[in-house]
Amino acid sequence: MMIYASLFIVVLVPIWRVNFIRFVLTGDRARLVLFMGTSPVLVELNRRLRERLELGFRVVGFVDDRNEPGDTPEIDGMPCLGKLSDLRAIVEKYKPERIVVGMAERRARLPFFDLLDLRLSGIHVEEAAVLYESCFSRVSTRDLRPSQLIFSSELGPSQNSVAIQHLYSFAIALAGAIVSAPLMLLAALLLKLTSKGPVLYKQVRVGKDGVNFHVLKFRSMYVDAEARTGAVWASKNDPRITPVGRYLRKFRIDELPQFWKVLRGDISFVGPRPERPEFLQALSEKIPFYRQRHCVRPGITGWAQINHKYGDTVEDTISKLEFDLYYIKNISFALDVYIILNTLKTVMLGRGAQ
Repeated sequence: MMIYASLFIVVLVPIWRVNFIRFVLTGDRARLVLFMGTSPVLVELNRRLRERLELGFRVVGFVDDRNEPGDTPEIDGMPCLGKLSDLRAIVEKYKPERIVVGMAERRARLPFFDLLDLRLSGIHVEEAAVLYESCFSRVSTRDLRPSQLIFSSELGPSQNSVAIQHLYSFAIALAGAIVSAPLMLLAALLLKLTSKGPVLYKQVRVGKDGVNFHVLKFRSMYVDAEARTGAVWASKNDPRITPVGRYLRKFRIDELPQFWKVLRGDISFVGPRPERPEFLQALSEKIPFYRQRHCVRPGITGWAQINHKYGDTVEDTISKLEFDLYYIKNISFALDVYIILNTLKTVMLGRGAQ
């Protein structure tokens, strides 16, 4: 049976690939998209849709009163098709299936009645943030307004999903603690033999609703590593990390004691990564909506961890926040399973740790 199945796959996969390339990647069946405005979100979306043809969209161009077809022929490869007042004629000519609105200033500029008529005629009209979220799997915070979150019917987390998550997080943590007990014992022994100091390391982090708690990890740094530097983000080839600690971090073994924190209910198995209170105030002042990530329990792993490389800059923190907001909005058992499986793959390959 395995031989027959293997032969079947050898034939079937190339046929699927050929047809996928023919009907999707060539763009012949791509859905046509018209942009309204020239916001940075639209420019980034245009690049994404050009790079990821399998998403099935093709941008025909943009309309905006600030750009004339003759004066500004294109922006980042997008041709200017005309003014907002020409919207009906442009739609009739290019026949887009979707109009994406990304105008920074809309007051007295947005042709509401034209858009309403086009929407009723069957053309899909949406905010740039909606398409951005589906293409990037994260929530853009650049053009995000508080009113969009307050009045959004899709903003999570769902209380039922959170309750179910707590149940299976407890079950996974209990099984993980039992199975990994020999490995934790070995790690504790190696730490005790190779460096001075306690085996376990406690550190204050910010949890759900801004309440502080202690994370519990195997100590991977030298004792008093931050006595001189103070609280700083980890970096590549961090000199504070011990030789054994480097391997513990590489394969995420230092995180195993966190199972006990899941059992206590301080954290979930999946959720936003808990931040240190020393960084919270500064990040909240620099980054809008940063405190909103604390509306759910933090996690050992999360959507941001599997989608974004480890970073120690404000820009990296903003990107991770956008992934966290996407997770909070779409929290579900299926998404958690996907995150856990990808985390296991990362752990087995030893990638991404610092």
